[in-house]
Amino acid sequence: MSETMPEPMSHPMPLDQADGLRRLFASARVCFVPVVSNPNVAFGGVMLERLCTAFAEHGKHTLVIDAGERANEASEMALLDLAECIEPLSGQVSYLAARGLPLRFVDAAGSTASLLRAVTDATPHCDVVLVHASASELCRLFARGAGLSTDGHADGRANCRPLLMADDRPASVTHAYAAMKLLTQRAGLVVHDLLLGCAPQSPRAERIAMQIATCADDFLGAVLRDWVRIDPACDATEAPTIELRRLVREQLATALGTAPQALPAHAPYVEYPPYAAPQHTGAAASWAHH
Repeated sequence: MSETMPEPMSHPMPLDQADGLRRLFASARVCFVPVVSNPNVAFGGVMLERLCTAFAEHGKHTLVIDAGERANEASEMALLDLAECIEPLSGQVSYLAARGLPLRFVDAAGSTASLLRAVTDATPHCDVVLVHASASELCRLFARGAGLSTDGHADGRANCRPLLMADDRPASVTHAYAAMKLLTQRAGLVVHDLLLGCAPQSPRAERIAMQIATCADDFLGAVLRDWVRIDPACDATEAPTIELRRLVREQLATALGTAPQALPAHAPYVEYPPYAAPQHTGAAASWAHH
């Protein structure tokens, strides 16, 4: 009596439960926001806080990966248990001190993009991953063509738009332009936004933004898509400005592959208790003073 061969399965079984969950939630994208650190900007931490406040208005939980020049060094535990190294600052913001951490994830091609896979696995509740690092670090993390995977996991990385940081002093503007040049020519990231830290009455703000936009177009073939003025003296709990709300809404829309008009100008979040400014303790104590 001949044995009956089992019919082939129409769909391959997942390799494990985690693989099945990744496939199930493949369409749930994380919004990656590369923010170029600028050591010539005195109040970079204030800009990061304002970004977190604006994302919180959309009900988003933001993880700040701080790999900037002035950040604390990453813990030795980061390679063993990354989740344990992430510090909650409030109900809407988490923080990871990560100076030097990206290079620990470098592959044979020079890409460190696997760090982004690791942090999204370690923080599945995060909607926005804000990566604050130098232009060279961001090139290794976000270069076009350096894909994370083929299963759609963390594919919001492909749709990111870097944020430059500057203030109204010449050294910071020069640094921001050099960063744009590096990201454009080395990583293929040609569309950028700008956070400009200056007083509301600064007469140089618009001229600086126009100068960067013109140089980007004339010499790099790049685009300064939008710019926002942020007052360094503002309080972290203040409501975001109309301009910052617009920029954050467009950042989310770019990552999600939708039209900005499909997202609220601000928040379902405003119906809830207001965003609480982070209490800077431990590794996160330095980020507000960058």
